[in-house]
Amino acid sequence: MNKLKPYPCQSINLNGSLITFETPLIMGILNVTPDSFFDGGQHSTRSSALEHATKLVEAGVDIIDVGAYSSRPGAALISAAEEIDRAIPIIEDLVTTFPHIPLSIDTFRAEVAKAAILAGAHMINDISGGSLDDNMFRTVADLQVPYVLMHMRGTPEIMQQLTTYEDVVHDVAVDLGNKISTLRSLGVKDIILDPGYGFAKTIEQNYELLFRVNELHYHGLPILGGISRKSMIYKKLGITPQESLNATTALNTLLLDRGVQILRVHDVHEAKQLTQLLF
Repeated sequence: MNKLKPYPCQSINLNGSLITFETPLIMGILNVTPDSFFDGGQHSTRSSALEHATKLVEAGVDIIDVGAYSSRPGAALISAAEEIDRAIPIIEDLVTTFPHIPLSIDTFRAEVAKAAILAGAHMINDISGGSLDDNMFRTVADLQVPYVLMHMRGTPEIMQQLTTYEDVVHDVAVDLGNKISTLRSLGVKDIILDPGYGFAKTIEQNYELLFRVNELHYHGLPILGGISRKSMIYKKLGITPQESLNATTALNTLLLDRGVQILRVHDVHEAKQLTQLLF
């Protein structure tokens, strides 16, 4: 039977296990914010967050990504202390309830990242690629946990004003490469790349990155694709995020075909079915 073959990349040490990506991993999104673009407020209490995490685990999630700060344009600014207060109790609940499931903290703040790792999380997912907190790279090096290095320009408030590129794929690859060099010089071993779909890119640029994401394999690192229910889908189709599951699955198929090793999704069941069909 013909199936997709995994694209070779560096393995990572995640929660004491060596991950070699023979099959792509599914990272399930757990937003504990009141204002995320798709599911804001649905999982903001400890009980509702744990209930949703249970559904993610039952669907076969490989990693749960906990986010306590919405990065959508226009989202309310909150302090690091408030972000910690939202995230840490839920991380502690997840560690107790699902000790076998690796946890990621979705934050651009080094202080929040450190608190989450000390509470039991296993990796850091930084939408800013270290650009919004000068202490992030050193903190990752000190903690020695896997780090998702995402491409973004500016801040969520102004990023869509910063979409001028010579060649978006080349420019993203160069920017990530420079930051990889910095991380390596600090002793960071486990790096995952994220092209940053929707962050400082036009809809057209997002699709250029989608169809040419395989060019980022040049770096030899795992690639995370996060396009789940994003505006590059629902604005292009003239639908709502709630109506965009089918299109999300279609684009996730393209990501897998181009060798992406991790899919970050809201809908774990459908993404797991996709990997079961193709790998």
